[in-house]
Amino acid sequence: MEYKKRFTIKAFDQKGDRPLELSRPGNMKSHPWSYMELPFDPEYELYNNRMTPASLNNITPDEQYWAVRTGVILRNTGEFPVEISGKDAFKFANYIFTRDVNKIKSGRCSYQFACYHDGGMITDGVMLHFKDKLWMAQADGDLINWYLAHSKDFDVKINDPNVWVSQIQGPKSLDLLHALIDGKLEQPLNYFDFCKVFINGEEVIISRTGFSNELGWEIYLQPDNDFKKIGDKLWEIGKKFNLKLTGTPVFRARRIEAGLLSAGRDFNESTTPFDVGLNKFVDMQKGNFVGKQALERKNKNHKIMGLRVKDGIACLGSKITNNNQCIGEVTSSSWSPYQECGVAIIRLNNDFEEYDKIVEVHNYKNKKLKAYICDLPMYDKNSEIVRGIDRKIPKSSNPWFK
Repeated sequence: MEYKKRFTIKAFDQKGDRPLELSRPGNMKSHPWSYMELPFDPEYELYNNRMTPASLNNITPDEQYWAVRTGVILRNTGEFPVEISGKDAFKFANYIFTRDVNKIKSGRCSYQFACYHDGGMITDGVMLHFKDKLWMAQADGDLINWYLAHSKDFDVKINDPNVWVSQIQGPKSLDLLHALIDGKLEQPLNYFDFCKVFINGEEVIISRTGFSNELGWEIYLQPDNDFKKIGDKLWEIGKKFNLKLTGTPVFRARRIEAGLLSAGRDFNESTTPFDVGLNKFVDMQKGNFVGKQALERKNKNHKIMGLRVKDGIACLGSKITNNNQCIGEVTSSSWSPYQECGVAIIRLNNDFEEYDKIVEVHNYKNKKLKAYICDLPMYDKNSEIVRGIDRKIPKSSNPWFK
């Protein structure tokens, strides 16, 4: 079973000076800020053929959760920005993606995903809209070959700009940003804006985005940057804000609570955007795009909901039962230190609508647990935290189940 084994990548000093021809280093790339992680015995996972830390010995998953909710964290990601440029860049992007790219202004970001011809989803990400090009910083998945396969009739260039993304998130993240940059921001950095700034004399791009649904920003490191010069400055300033270095567990429970879907988990090639409640990101009024004809025939009722689990954590893939009938399955699962219960994202069968009923799931030891289906997001329905409107620092709530 998947949950009984854990496979990770470890870092070791290379012995000798002979080349490692068969190691395929191009298919297992390390983040330029991985030197920050090496003192903490990191274990890495592959994400877009890039290594991202699955665990660090300096901080527990619960400590990571509270750090992003109450302070500020740094996470070096495996996000993969691909550049789309050329005369037909925007026309091409409109054909690949479901939203109307032309409606997004330069200097703004947009959430985007691409579909197969049958309406199934490939992967998603954040797109940066420049005046003359686009960067699609994608989640795990093979989009670059999809671009190349569909670019034949377009005057477009698909390029890997070798850009790396790190996330700085949490209530203190913008305070850290203002202390970190050279000078001041030339204009307000609103949610989903991006701009150029200087850090320790180095020009970088930052965006008001992230995967935590907390206040935060991301930094895009380019090949001509002095990575260590920027990273060391971030650590120096970060000490004043108790900046915590984290790995993938930092967002696990928080993004579930917020209803942020994970590619390959909560949606995949067998689900349409309508199945997972992403209808508003599909513009059926624009011109033709890959998957449009199939989506016109699909049911628009979504099947994604949240789940609160009493006294434990639901197993990934666990069937959800009601009156001994299977009504869905768990697609993402974790423990919420804030709600003091298990939390999950679930995919329901089409014909189940009695959301107020008690249901059952299994934990990793195959023990039955009681659970309650709920809406997503589980709280902060108006997204006031991520937009900086709600600046209250949370504390552990009373247990959800009395």
